[in-house]
Amino acid sequence: MHPPTTETRFLEGRVALVTGASRGIGAAIAVQLARRGARVACVATTAERCADTVARCNAHQEGAQAYGCDVSSTPQVAAVVEAVVKELGGLHVLVNNAGITRDQLLLRMSEEDFDRVIDVNLKGAWNFLKAAARPLMKTSGRIVNVGSIVGLTGNAGQANYAAAKAGIVGLGQSLAKELAGRGVCVNTVAPGYIATDMTSALDAQAAEALKARIPLGRIGTPEDVALAVDFLVGPGGAYVTGQTLVVDGGLAIGG
Repeated sequence: MHPPTTETRFLEGRVALVTGASRGIGAAIAVQLARRGARVACVATTAERCADTVARCNAHQEGAQAYGCDVSSTPQVAAVVEAVVKELGGLHVLVNNAGITRDQLLLRMSEEDFDRVIDVNLKGAWNFLKAAARPLMKTSGRIVNVGSIVGLTGNAGQANYAAAKAGIVGLGQSLAKELAGRGVCVNTVAPGYIATDMTSALDAQAAEALKARIPLGRIGTPEDVALAVDFLVGPGGAYVTGQTLVVDGGLAIGG
């Protein structure tokens, strides 16, 4: 096996913070960035939930650490970002991935279900953007927010989730304009149907029906999304900002 080249380790000596890193898409992103040489700060509701992800990251690049916080809490997020900068030596990449679903048709959706999804999925991203903006400006860093095609197309029974993910797109575009002068690129990745714990609630029949609507003929993997993030934080993303990269096998355009 050939040793890693400088090109494949383009995050060597840099720090990446990934929220929602305990499993699924977030864990895959964290591990992929570690492969690229980053010391990864893995964030979840508790540090203990990220133990496996941290171990997987450290197998590629030592220095990964776990942090716990409620992403909807502005003070907790500020404290985590401050700790990451101090303990890992700065911040170069931020990936806002933390998210939840509380699906229900509008007429049955409670106010608490709407508010909690907005608080975690949208305000949580805003909290990390605000706390991390200054450290990222110092390093001309990269920001990737994980949205969803639901935020672009809508989906029955997911008005709260769609609203939050649509907000992610607008938030990212606004920050791209605000931070471009400091060399910070801000983009959104919008996954389609990805095989994760969050999507496992679909029964086999519904999953097959959805798969039949995907032009590429398969359900996506967390690694598919991680590689899209990899592109945006790597050399290929140096002149890309304010964009939404859809990773859905063609689901949004149909067969």
